[in-house]
Amino acid sequence: MKKNLIALVALLTMVVFAGGAMAQTPAKPAEKPVTQAATDKSATPPAEKPKVEKKEAPKAMEASGTVAAYESGKMIKVKGKDKEMAFDVTGGTKINGEVKEGANVTVMYKKDGDKMVATAITVAAAKKTEGKKPAPAEKKS
Repeated sequence: MKKNLIALVALLTMVVFAGGAMAQTPAKPAEKPVTQAATDKSATPPAEKPKVEKKEAPKAMEASGTVAAYESGKMIKVKGKDKEMAFDVTGGTKINGEVKEGANVTVMYKKDGDKMVATAITVAAAKKTEGKKPAPAEKKS
């Protein structure tokens, strides 16, 4: 009785493993016979390109505010309306204008893991108050 039970368990185990192996191998499509029309290149449809899944590039994001701290080539901290953000500055970061503490800037950045890397820093033009002429004073006669 024990021998029959062991043989039955062994047989079922082999069937399970063989069935799993057969399920994993893809079936080959049947080949079509070659005909004269198939050898004519003008009659053949263009070959389909395999679909390649493209990874989306990180979206560029934007932050504006006042420079709280700046280390050339390393980092910049920008204080916005409601929070302060820190960005890594790399050799590929495009800088337009002179970055200094207190300047209004717009930072274009992308996320690289948990870090925010600045791709472009644009300094807003300072308001010119020196170039304005005061209103002419009225002359008393």
